[in-house]
Amino acid sequence: QVQLVESGGRLVQAGASLSLSCAASGLPFSARNMGWFRQGPGKEREFVAAIGWSGDVTYYADSVKGRFTISRDNGKNTVSLQMNNLEPEDTAVYYCASRRARASDWAIPNYSDKGTYDFWGQGTQVTVSS
Repeated sequence: QVQLVESGGRLVQAGASLSLSCAASGLPFSARNMGWFRQGPGKEREFVAAIGWSGDVTYYADSVKGRFTISRDNGKNTVSLQMNNLEPEDTAVYYCASRRARASDWAIPNYSDKGTYDFWGQGTQVTVSS
């Protein structure tokens, strides 16, 4: 059974840092692209960051570039999201997602398309106060 479990979400003050973690099981982790998405109150789920199967390529939404860092540990089957200088606009439920790595990833880097991910976690709440 495929399972993605996020952890690390908290209530923090603006300017603080948080690290989220996603533990994966039931799938060949090293053959999967991994991503983070988020959904704020009354908003559509949006792309945050993604990482290729080996960790050699990363991709970020413009809104988080320079503040967030995605990483993975294929030995532990985990993917993390280090978030620095958090803003109230970052308040959302953060979801871990997975999709099969493809040879065409280099030519069609559609990591931001949530429709290309087939497995999702239940999310972890991040709240940033002013």
